[in-house]
Amino acid sequence: MALAPRFNPPRLIAIEGPLRVGKTSLADLLAERLHAVRLRDVEDNPFLEAFYRDRPGAAFQAQLYFLMQRYKQWRALDLAATADRVVISDYLFEKDKIFACLNLNDAELRLYDEYYSLLAGQVPIPDLVVYLQAKPETLKARIARKNVPAEHKISGEYLEEVVRAYEHFFFRYNASDLLVVDTSEMDFIHRNEDLQELLRRLSQPVRGTQYFLPLGSAAAD
Repeated sequence: MALAPRFNPPRLIAIEGPLRVGKTSLADLLAERLHAVRLRDVEDNPFLEAFYRDRPGAAFQAQLYFLMQRYKQWRALDLAATADRVVISDYLFEKDKIFACLNLNDAELRLYDEYYSLLAGQVPIPDLVVYLQAKPETLKARIARKNVPAEHKISGEYLEEVVRAYEHFFFRYNASDLLVVDTSEMDFIHRNEDLQELLRRLSQPVRGTQYFLPLGSAAAD
């Protein structure tokens, strides 16, 4: 079912949330149905392996690489050239700072903040952000089922820190309209009912911060 909005739909939509919450899958599904331009997060960070091995300085190198590559992606968006199309991203530019605050020491974070402050004001602000939530234990189960080797190095404690950091960030977020979706008991990838419910919600206006909890329940991957 394609979205058939009865209002002027958002043109730039960012989907966010912690690891294995389903943001990339949802972005793909929405982009297909809306015939949207798709913006994908950076995956080929050459410093990640050293970061996972806890090498000194690797966290700062990895974070700065993410910042610069994400900045280039968002700056390259030509919204005027796609005036008749929607752009869907599977990340929000500000996510970079969420992870910087988690992974960098105080001195590194001060330097990072200088770069971030120079760049953040030059990227477009989404019309709508869809924040996908899930409980840490749900995310742990999905990580185990997905069985990506690099993700096995992520500790349960770190994953809980990430979830808390996202909750803290979006509790204060007001830069654009925000739809908060609890995915702990839903599976919009494998359950068409869940997907259709979410599509119906997205066909309606979102004003300020609003919350969406599907009526059905299932264990998502």
